[in-house]
Amino acid sequence: MPGKLILIPTTIAEGTHKSVLTEQARSELANTRFFLAENVRTARRYLSSLQLYSSIEELDFNVLDKDTPIETVRDLLKPIDSGSNIGVISESGCPGIADPGAMAVRVAHENSIKVVPLVGPSSILLALMASGLDGQRFAFNGYLPVEGAEVTKAIRDFEKESKLKRQTQIFIETPYRNKSLMQALLKNLSENTLLTVAQDITGASEFIKTTSVKNWKSNTPDLPKLPAVYLFLAQ
Repeated sequence: MPGKLILIPTTIAEGTHKSVLTEQARSELANTRFFLAENVRTARRYLSSLQLYSSIEELDFNVLDKDTPIETVRDLLKPIDSGSNIGVISESGCPGIADPGAMAVRVAHENSIKVVPLVGPSSILLALMASGLDGQRFAFNGYLPVEGAEVTKAIRDFEKESKLKRQTQIFIETPYRNKSLMQALLKNLSENTLLTVAQDITGASEFIKTTSVKNWKSNTPDLPKLPAVYLFLAQ
């Protein structure tokens, strides 16, 4: 009997696995010995912290990142043919959501391999849930451009789309650019546009706030260098 491809969520804040990892995930992990991960070192550390294995050395890890050729992915899934499950581990959150794990899932479907998504934290969905913005129509846009002229154009274009479609626009950013992105959003968005900042979701320093750009301008927080999700909805 062939194995399964297990999509394993990871924590999105330090030290939270006891509160966000389900019993189903623990059970599936305990029966999985092969893993695909963006970063083997952090994946090993994560699994070690769960204390599910007598030895991490008995597990088999391979890299699956944005540069992995699709043919290599097909080879990496071969243990499934002989009955072994393979777990896909994201660097943060859920595999396949803003994550290269989607490649493994696509190959699995091409070969009639059962895909099992496990419940876990996704900063993108948790931020949308907590934003109060439109959860029926939304778009995740990844990272905004870094250069000034490009980021200005992108923000204004996405705001136009938001107003036209009544669509919530969602972005992520690297922690060290939180301050510069916030400044760009406040500079280029209309004052009545609703803007959400959701930082360190599920963590000890969790901060989630939605208000108008006008209000943000009068009380702009000094955002620390922690993971954050930004959402806005044009009015």
